[in-house]
Amino acid sequence: MMVDASTVDAPSRCGWCGTDPLYVAYHDTEWGVPERDDRRLFEMLILEGAQAGLSWITILRKRDRYRDVFEGFDPERVARFDAGRVERLLADPGIVRNRLKVEATIGNARAFLALAESGVGFSAHLWGFVDGVPLQSRHRDASTVPARTPRSDAMSKDLKRRGFRFVGSTICHAFMQATGMVNDHLMHCFRWSECGGG
Repeated sequence: MMVDASTVDAPSRCGWCGTDPLYVAYHDTEWGVPERDDRRLFEMLILEGAQAGLSWITILRKRDRYRDVFEGFDPERVARFDAGRVERLLADPGIVRNRLKVEATIGNARAFLALAESGVGFSAHLWGFVDGVPLQSRHRDASTVPARTPRSDAMSKDLKRRGFRFVGSTICHAFMQATGMVNDHLMHCFRWSECGGG
């Protein structure tokens, strides 16, 4: 059910989600919720990379199509995509038609599988950058929320070393926020306490 953010007694939210129902629903039900499922984490890492240079609402509006064309973000299937599949993806207006991003998604699926073959679980590895426990921020104003941190720097460096692309520190921090590794809801937002703040 979509949330109507224009109601008079709407709860206090982080300002970045505005009033678009899709964006508000994402803020209210997904952003900042700890996610530990390997495939969902892979999906979010890919989508955060796809967002580079764009707005997140653009990606949210395309997310269902991404799920369709990237086989539900199944790394084993995506890793087998060939040049012909890349060309078909680049012709699909339902996704961001950027060759580097599309090819990075396939390469990232292969890097995901290589990590798994080494005996390291994707979720456990990524959550290791926050010692397995969500970090609780205490920001009162959006201007104090960082775009990157030493932890996102470390995650970015590690992922790049393992062959992942579109995983710069800013993308990694956004990923950590989205998947609940960091609770960066503002303290006045009703979701701050629901996501563990306080």
